[in-house]
Amino acid sequence: MPFRFVHTADLHLDSPLRSLALRNAELAELVRNATRNALVRIVDLCLTEGVDALLIAGDLYDGSQTSMNTALFLAGELRRLDEAGIRTFIIRGNHDAQSQVTRELTLPQSVHVFSGRGKPVLAKTLENGRAVHIHGISFAEPHAPESLLPHFHPPVADAINVGMLHTSLSGSSIHDPYAPCSVADLERHGFDYWALGHIHQRQVHSQKPCIVMPGMPQGRDINEAGVKGVTLVTIDHDGHLTLAERAIGAAVFERLEVDTTGIVDWRGLLEAVGNRVARLRQGLSADNLIVRVGLTGATPLAWRLRRDADLLGAEIANVAAALGDCWVEKVENHCREGKHEKFGGTADPMGELSVLVEKDVLPAFGFCAEMKSVAEELLQQLPAELRPYLATDEGALERLVRDAALAGSVDVLSHLHWRGAGEGID
Repeated sequence: MPFRFVHTADLHLDSPLRSLALRNAELAELVRNATRNALVRIVDLCLTEGVDALLIAGDLYDGSQTSMNTALFLAGELRRLDEAGIRTFIIRGNHDAQSQVTRELTLPQSVHVFSGRGKPVLAKTLENGRAVHIHGISFAEPHAPESLLPHFHPPVADAINVGMLHTSLSGSSIHDPYAPCSVADLERHGFDYWALGHIHQRQVHSQKPCIVMPGMPQGRDINEAGVKGVTLVTIDHDGHLTLAERAIGAAVFERLEVDTTGIVDWRGLLEAVGNRVARLRQGLSADNLIVRVGLTGATPLAWRLRRDADLLGAEIANVAAALGDCWVEKVENHCREGKHEKFGGTADPMGELSVLVEKDVLPAFGFCAEMKSVAEELLQQLPAELRPYLATDEGALERLVRDAALAGSVDVLSHLHWRGAGEGID
């Protein structure tokens, strides 16, 4: 019989909501429970597939705020595996290292939590007598600026060796460096499979040896969009590995762009959005779809879509809700004013004014300098820890100012368009 295991990481159990856009109470509750549901589904998969082990490569929790209730839930799920004779191997990631609950909780005997020593553990002896050993190193502290690879034991001779490591590898633009090392470093160490964690996007970095970042099993906001899952691994007695990705997340975040070009009435817009959301929903196996809708293109509705943004969001949310288990996280309007037949295919007066503002006013040196001065003053009034999120350098500040000026001008022009329409000068 082969050695089979499920590899997962970064569950971040009971992670707090990370999106201010989740204002729907029912949706907020869905997202709040999603990480727990992901663990339940992972355990269900292990039981259904009859695997030998579950490997959790760090960040079970989301930091120091972990409650005993969260830890007891984890213990209950691992007990289900214990009762089925399935072992669990865990390494602590940077978030787990912050949790005192982790150290106080009593887990089933079939659960092995690695320390910082990297000592291998015999996981199974195959029918041909070849052994499978699991190696792992946990974070002792929330930060690990140096590579942990030197602390691993060498591969056990004449055996199959699986390593577990929570690492940022060579770095990521959206993740802090943790236990950094290169793929080449991992390849040279001699293990057959590296079960990694920390980066939330799935990637198979190497096939021989297998170096796998499974991604997180459940997204928590729109920045963790897409179907999430785990990796099911089969290793035969010759050491040949077979990988299979299995979807886990009960709720999937997705971005959807809808081109409004050619749409001239409100009902037509809602129908176009509804059709696109329906097609997206049909293509997903997840129980729930949470979508951010982005409207683009040129349409004479542009001014009204911006003016009545609250109504637009409510109506699109109703359209999505009618599809069943489908939620709208946010509606972003990037539409621009379309040409108007009334003016012989040229832009209407408000459209001409919009072009004038965008092409001549906004790029003007004096206007840009004044806007930048205002933005710098506002930044100084913010807490120091928030400023880097808005402007990391001068270029980022200039882009922030430009985008804010453009969005503000469109808002003003949309209301002028509405007033003009009401007074018969549209």
